[in-house]
Amino acid sequence: MSSSSAGATTSRPVSSSITTFLECGVPDVLAVHLSKAGISTPFPIQSATLPDSLSGRDVLGRGRTGSGKTLAFSLPLVARLASEGRRTERGAPRGLVLVPTRELANQVLSVVSPLAQAMDLRATVIFGGVGQGPQVKALQSGTDIVIATPGRLEDLIKQGHCRLDAVSVTVLDEADHMADLGFLPAVTRILRLTPAGGQRLLFSATLDGGINVLVRKFLSDPVTHSVDPVEAPVSTMVHHVMTVDHADKSAVVHDLAGGMGRAVLFTRTKHGAKKLAKQLTTAGIPAVELHGNLGQTARERNLSAFSDGAVRVLVATDIAARGIHVDDVALVVHVDPPAEHKAYLHRSGRTARAGAEGVVVTVATREQSAEVKALAKKAGIHPTYASIAPGSAEVARLRGERAPHVTPSAAVASDRVQRTATPRQGAGPNRGARRRPGRSRSGSQVR
Repeated sequence: MSSSSAGATTSRPVSSSITTFLECGVPDVLAVHLSKAGISTPFPIQSATLPDSLSGRDVLGRGRTGSGKTLAFSLPLVARLASEGRRTERGAPRGLVLVPTRELANQVLSVVSPLAQAMDLRATVIFGGVGQGPQVKALQSGTDIVIATPGRLEDLIKQGHCRLDAVSVTVLDEADHMADLGFLPAVTRILRLTPAGGQRLLFSATLDGGINVLVRKFLSDPVTHSVDPVEAPVSTMVHHVMTVDHADKSAVVHDLAGGMGRAVLFTRTKHGAKKLAKQLTTAGIPAVELHGNLGQTARERNLSAFSDGAVRVLVATDIAARGIHVDDVALVVHVDPPAEHKAYLHRSGRTARAGAEGVVVTVATREQSAEVKALAKKAGIHPTYASIAPGSAEVARLRGERAPHVTPSAAVASDRVQRTATPRQGAGPNRGARRRPGRSRSGSQVR
């Protein structure tokens, strides 16, 4: 599968006649597993790509965030390895999934692992920020599928703990984000270590720029399936731009974050995310942060608290725009407008997933108005613009019912963060009243 064998890609229309996973060619055991998990009808990206990927073709799959790409590549990956009937050697996985972030690695594992177990296969994650001992041990035990970020995987290969000459299927997930983060040289080196005859599946929101270089070098006669226009906004997502005076921004953001539904607030900097999360918590709106300065344990703890409903607000930098897959996020707030339109679409994609409705609000100071209008045009969206002051009825409408105030814990209360509200008596730090009645305590399986 060298550059000489990679030709022009073949595009195929999405078939509307496929309504079940069995019709896609998914093995009975996996189809039954999906049915038991409540997944019976394939999403468009799945019904489009599965017939080709399950038949062994190299596939390029393009779909917006939340469209179901994870399951689209997990099923053929597991099905092919199970059908080979050979044993995985120590340190030589047969399936490889490359992802850009640790959060995404864990999310992919949550989908791949149950499918693998159903076929008597094992999967593990490999990424930096944690000790490599358990990862080395998993490799030496003969794990079948490795889900990895490029940096740590290369480290383990150089140390002799892992080799890729037995890989039958290689998947590149969020390939465009890996390109944005500068991972393409590492991805190229890794792909060169996999057998030329192996199957390659590349999934991404966009298929341009550096992605085309990978396609020409490493995919053989690939079939392209695109279920969305390249820059398509989600039809169930409603966009708003709130123009505020600089002095009023904090109060408006706090008001937006104080509703009963789950909300993700994006800042441009790590310091900004940390500061805002503390300010919200001190103001009686429990929030957790997610950014690159956190260790892996803290990242996982905070994301778990958000996904299981212990807190309703997550304050994050762009690292989370690709790594968070939590159901029922009602609101995304761009506290700081992103630097470019692709980041806007990826951030916004934390809501309105899998056909659900969602609201996206950009809070812009008057000095940022022109910048935000240009961003919206490039992103292909048509937001509602409004000039907003604290206490606005429009903020209350988008926020929904206000959640009860929660008295911060002693540790947070003693922090040097300016309080913006006076705690009421009788509220505990984990009052269940902040959870919407009937709402699931955990995010569902990524599809």
